[in-house]
Amino acid sequence: MSHRQILLVIYGLMAGMFLSALDQTVVGTAIRTIGDDLHGLNQQAWVTTAYLITSTIATPIYGKLSDLFGRRPLYIFAITVFVLGSVLSSFSTSMLMLAAFRAVQGIGAGGLMSLPLAIMGDMLAPRERAKYQGYFLAVFGVSSVLGPLVGGLFAGASQILFISGWRWVFLINVPIGLIALGMVFAFLHLPRFGAARRVRIDWWGATAVVMTLVPLLLVAEQGREWGWASVGSIACYVTGAVGLVAFLVIETLMKDDAIIPLKLFRSRVFSTATVLGVLVGFGMFGAMLTIPLYMQIVEGLTPTESGFATLPMILGLMISSITSGQIVSRTGRYRIFPVTGTAFTALGFLWLTTMTVDKPLWYMMIGMFLIGLGLGQLMQTLTLASQNSVDVRDMGVATSASTFFRQIGGTLGTAILLSVLFSTMPANILSATADTANLTSALDAALTPSVATAPANKPIMDQLWNKIADPIRTNVQKGLDTATTQVTSGVRSAVTKQVTAAVDAQVQAGAIPASAAQGVIDQQVSAALPGATDKALATTATKAHASVVNGKLTVDWSNASERHYYVDKVVPALVKQMNKAGSTTSKASTSTTSDTSFLNGADKRLSRPFLVGFNTSAVQIYWVGLIVLLIAFVIALFFKVPPLRQRSALQEQADNADAEDTLGVAAGSAAAEAGALEAPTGSVPVGSRS
Repeated sequence: MSHRQILLVIYGLMAGMFLSALDQTVVGTAIRTIGDDLHGLNQQAWVTTAYLITSTIATPIYGKLSDLFGRRPLYIFAITVFVLGSVLSSFSTSMLMLAAFRAVQGIGAGGLMSLPLAIMGDMLAPRERAKYQGYFLAVFGVSSVLGPLVGGLFAGASQILFISGWRWVFLINVPIGLIALGMVFAFLHLPRFGAARRVRIDWWGATAVVMTLVPLLLVAEQGREWGWASVGSIACYVTGAVGLVAFLVIETLMKDDAIIPLKLFRSRVFSTATVLGVLVGFGMFGAMLTIPLYMQIVEGLTPTESGFATLPMILGLMISSITSGQIVSRTGRYRIFPVTGTAFTALGFLWLTTMTVDKPLWYMMIGMFLIGLGLGQLMQTLTLASQNSVDVRDMGVATSASTFFRQIGGTLGTAILLSVLFSTMPANILSATADTANLTSALDAALTPSVATAPANKPIMDQLWNKIADPIRTNVQKGLDTATTQVTSGVRSAVTKQVTAAVDAQVQAGAIPASAAQGVIDQQVSAALPGATDKALATTATKAHASVVNGKLTVDWSNASERHYYVDKVVPALVKQMNKAGSTTSKASTSTTSDTSFLNGADKRLSRPFLVGFNTSAVQIYWVGLIVLLIAFVIALFFKVPPLRQRSALQEQADNADAEDTLGVAAGSAAAEAGALEAPTGSVPVGSRS
């Protein structure tokens, strides 16, 4: 194929990949708005799970069927199903309905990401293939830039052309899909060589894949909500295990016709590349999942801004992938890249483990750039290794199997890392809140009237701090009310006693008649009591770090001196309660992990304990990712890659077909010379002619 022909095919492939890549970033940006509008944000996980399950299961099926029936019809089918699922999704009236339609989208997505890699393997020799890697990376780069922008635009619009704004998140796929279909019909034409093979489709193997993966992916996504030892989770474990055993038996019996032929794993190269793919998928999806979330919660970025802030990762991925592709193209060597790729990715995770809430955004961008540099070296070379380890007739199934297992790793990474994040957050938030410095600063802000009543702080006050500040104000006021009663009662008693003694002395001296004594006492007490009470209350207020308002002791919470006194007084007791996990704050921390919108625009002093707790949980995730990538690094050190093929898969098939034709011609010539009427096709007895 000429360079122009190759580019035309690549443009068709890029259109389909762009359709899938853009959909993921756009939906990810708008999902919160979608959930709010459909009144089911707590069911968001089902939308993700449904798409993930069907796309993961469909990937190896596309690979096998494309080996049997050709890549082009399967790719057209994938785009068509994806567009159909998009249209259906735009009509959703509930989150569960959206999950069902996203499952239809996932069936198409399984082919959109795996078939282009197989087609590239068909068209281009490995060294030549590396030259065109930049075109595909441009798809991911552009979708990463446009996705958050388009998603934010649609999510923020109440209506566009009389249709709810968020529904255009799915409708935008229709024109893009039609363009992709037109380009595929026009440009994607690949020849087929060799004799037609007897088609035996592994339906039972596909069923076993479904039986294995659906329950395991369900429990991976929902186990945190169900409980890992619940009846539902155990049922998923058992069903998945039975499905796995059935899958191994079926694939053994199906041999070369298996949906994932077990003979692939006889190759140490393919097996090692698969293990590395699982580990890389784990780390890759973990980074892509948690980093935007971190930037939205800790850095305070909007979904659109957080999408743009991930550009350093995309930039690193593009730089390393294009560079490694050029090196592979010129030298034919690529063994070093799995080693350096895992090393750079591990270094990126190591950098992220040093994150704190006080670090600037650019500090995190360095870690993202390092992760991108590592992933760019890994994604291409692992696919090359898998494709070079199999026969050309298994190119499609090997490519899709490689993608399939990387998605499995990503699914496990998503489930495990989300579980780590949300299961550790309540304890980490409580621990951060129990820190004396954090609690003192936050409580001082929560007890300041101007801060507590600010509109931007109302959500976080209602969600968290009012549950702590209100009891403090109530208890302090109760104590001051008791003190006020004691002071006024004591002053009245003292004044009455003093006045009574003085009047009694005057009665005895005859200055006041005895019958008028009580009236005089009452009159003098009433006159002396207010001044004496005010003086006593003022003295008591000074000692109690309070003010006197309308004859009552009370704390002026806007007075910094009075407020600081009571904050310093209650903090040690609160810290002690929180460390015992017996305060109401622990319950508040648990409830805040399901919805973090209350953090938007909040005073940093009020949000800091939550941000510190979230940061601690995120850092724990980065440690898990680091450990996984270090394991991958060690495996990569012993990874022996096969030499790159000198010809494309199609060229090998064409050469094999030519060789068979040549043998057929030679056999025909030999038969003619022997006087046979046609070329022998099997074992022919030799005899004399009469």
